[in-house]
Amino acid sequence: MLPPGPRLPSLVQTAWFMRDSPGMMESLHRRYGPVFAVRFTGYPPEVYVATGELAAQVYQTDQGGGRAGAARRDFLEHMVGAHSVLTLDGDDWWRHRKLLNPPLRAKQVAGYRDEIAAIAAEKIATWPLGRPLALREHMQDITLEIIIRLIFGIRDAGRVSRLRTLLPELIETGGSMQTIMLPERLRELATRAPFLAYGRFVRIRAEVDTILFDEIRRRRSAAGAGGTDVLDRLLETGLGDQEIRDELITMLIAGHETTATGLAWAFERLLRMPEIMERLPDDEPYLDAVVKEVLRVRPAVYEAPRLLDAPLSLGEYEIPAGWYAGPYIPLVHRDPEAFPSPEEFRPERFMEGHQNRAWMPFGGGRRFCVGAQLALLEMRVIIREVLHRLELSAPDQAPEARRLKNVTLAPAKMTRVIARARTPARMP
Repeated sequence: MLPPGPRLPSLVQTAWFMRDSPGMMESLHRRYGPVFAVRFTGYPPEVYVATGELAAQVYQTDQGGGRAGAARRDFLEHMVGAHSVLTLDGDDWWRHRKLLNPPLRAKQVAGYRDEIAAIAAEKIATWPLGRPLALREHMQDITLEIIIRLIFGIRDAGRVSRLRTLLPELIETGGSMQTIMLPERLRELATRAPFLAYGRFVRIRAEVDTILFDEIRRRRSAAGAGGTDVLDRLLETGLGDQEIRDELITMLIAGHETTATGLAWAFERLLRMPEIMERLPDDEPYLDAVVKEVLRVRPAVYEAPRLLDAPLSLGEYEIPAGWYAGPYIPLVHRDPEAFPSPEEFRPERFMEGHQNRAWMPFGGGRRFCVGAQLALLEMRVIIREVLHRLELSAPDQAPEARRLKNVTLAPAKMTRVIARARTPARMP
């Protein structure tokens, strides 16, 4: 039996998703239960699951029967390329994953702590004081600078300045729903239309690629210089220029907007819970637990699908081969079987010394995000730097709604705050 779902035309379902993704999914969950299907224009049907147990069954297809790379290819290959750990499957994926693990494991990225703190302090010093600001935009400035300096390792002032302009435009045009949901057969036509998002994206991508390929060639000619950024370490792996370019853009797409959105949600939540804010920022274990609880209640990434190569049984339903299947992560994170009292913001649930497989802000199964440790470190360090230097308040205490922003679920008002300098007497 096929899973239930709305009978609305696929075009209507697509429009509903683009307008109010969280509302749509919560409505379907209430009506149909923990397994339901949707249809988006130009793509195979997709079944979503809403519990940790069902998500584990979907992730089990990583061992055979489902492909994460193929599921992402239609949505991401135009940005990250064909040689990305996000879009590859099988032996090619495993080869790239093994080569990316060493420079991004927890012990390795811990060496970036001081540089991340310095970048955050430099950016925080430029924030306007005493008037409302959109915190997410300022968090994007910080995470972008981290990508440019610590991942790409680019130091040339002209190139850095150009990338600061180009990379946000690349993400904005390439990650927009108008681009992502554009069927492959129409993309070549859209390339010739300069007024369309996809046409602008193609031109920006070409300029970014010119900078990156030139940087890769320049670094290869200076082999043995002993750099510590991720690009230098990738040059030692044997990957080709195109493969390295694709993985650099992958780290940009996976680690810039998503981490900035996670940080925006952290402050959106904390400013409405002063009793938790009081324990920060210097209680390191508690700060780590707060970050993980933020990513539970407000995950930035909303799904992690697989393209099924074989039928998949989910409870009483049989999902056909050729469909997408994946967890809708915000619903899984509210599964009471996995997270008792899921509506409570309770960081202590992550201080109890055990891993919860239903916690999946970085995906799950074999395809768990390789950059997760860097993202968690960035969030801890940046939160600490902000709280050391500024007092933040929310101009409106009403919680911000969730809104689909490119590939993330972001605060609808981008986390509106008022920042004031912290006086020395009140310094932690």
